[in-house]
Amino acid sequence: MWKQAKELSAKTSPDRNRYVDFLRAVSICMVIVGHWLVATVYIVDGDFKGEQLLFIPGLEWTQWLTWIFQVMPIFFIVGGYANAVSLEGSRRRGERYAEWLASRLARLVTPLLVLIIGWALLATILRLFGVEREVIKLASQAALVPTWFLAIYIMVVILAPAAHRLWKRFGLVSVLFFLVMAIVMDALYFNGVQWPAWTNYFWVWLSVHQLGFAWRDGRLGRPAILLLSSAIGFVCLYLLIFQGPYPLAMVGSVAGQVSNTLPPKITLMALGVFQFGLLLALEAPARRWLQRTSPWAATVLVNSMIMTIYLWHVTVLVILVGILALLGAPGLDLLPGSAAWWMSRPVWILVLAIALIPFALSLSPLERRGRKPGERVPASAQQVTGSILLCLGVSLLAFFGYGGGPRGLDVGACALILVGAGFSGLLPKIGRKKD
Repeated sequence: MWKQAKELSAKTSPDRNRYVDFLRAVSICMVIVGHWLVATVYIVDGDFKGEQLLFIPGLEWTQWLTWIFQVMPIFFIVGGYANAVSLEGSRRRGERYAEWLASRLARLVTPLLVLIIGWALLATILRLFGVEREVIKLASQAALVPTWFLAIYIMVVILAPAAHRLWKRFGLVSVLFFLVMAIVMDALYFNGVQWPAWTNYFWVWLSVHQLGFAWRDGRLGRPAILLLSSAIGFVCLYLLIFQGPYPLAMVGSVAGQVSNTLPPKITLMALGVFQFGLLLALEAPARRWLQRTSPWAATVLVNSMIMTIYLWHVTVLVILVGILALLGAPGLDLLPGSAAWWMSRPVWILVLAIALIPFALSLSPLERRGRKPGERVPASAQQVTGSILLCLGVSLLAFFGYGGGPRGLDVGACALILVGAGFSGLLPKIGRKKD
């Protein structure tokens, strides 16, 4: 695969912005390592405990690390840039919205379907072997949590052409519009009217996505301006948390307490500006560095399997914990936050990375399959309707897992996903691989 990645990297178009691909690869790898680090499973007095490192008493200081590891705003900004490039090319070729949407969604949905169906089969097998419903629910819920991102990103992709037109007409005002809507939703949330705040999955992430359009059009200024923007983002984030009602942790929450991500809050926009101003100020030297063969080939390799490793990295964690439990739980007796626990983390992450390799090698080719030449493209309304059904089912499974919620909800959610994928023409078909 390394040889193939080097061959593909040598064919890269000279006008391609390699830094976009680099940031996409780095942001997903940061998310994976962050999840492997904060999801703690350990044994106390013979009982298994599963907690988030961020909220264990005495370890609250680790919440500062989320200002580094919460990089989903970066991924959405990168997605905005990539969608802008794709839309520009599609318009030059005279493609219809339906054609653009079909090609854009195919790479996202196929690996997602494999994960959903794989866990449906695993949950069924575990039940047949007498595993408790609660254990299956907790394991599948943890493994399917990463799918929330694809559910909202698919919806952002559907809206991308309209959002791009808003950008072309109104520029940075379009960013401010989405941001103001997010602020209004937060204000309602903290004044006791919480249900409208769930629309922030659109307002917050669309505002961040618009910054990708600004980057593509070169509207973000010189490094000095970017560093100033980053400083402003940091100050806003600091004030929102320490002078406002927002929590410190940029991911997760304790049950019943305010979360920055459930639903999304404007703190994520401030975090995105803070992080991205710094990263974009480094674009020029980074692009020169990425002209070298090895860093660019590594970037190409990671991007060739990026959805696979993202979707399956928590499943690998669940499987490893299950194997260790069957072997007598070696290594799970270390108390999170202890010196021995911290010293074991590099080994823990390395073992998980090695365990992820077989999944990456066997399943990532599904990401690289294109549509058959001449294959019928479903109507845009059909694709959008099917995608909404699919995203609804994914959201339910990400929230409840298999066996969670009202009985039969998981079956219904899985059916929604399959019906939605079939209706929108996104069920996998045997086709050629993309070059």
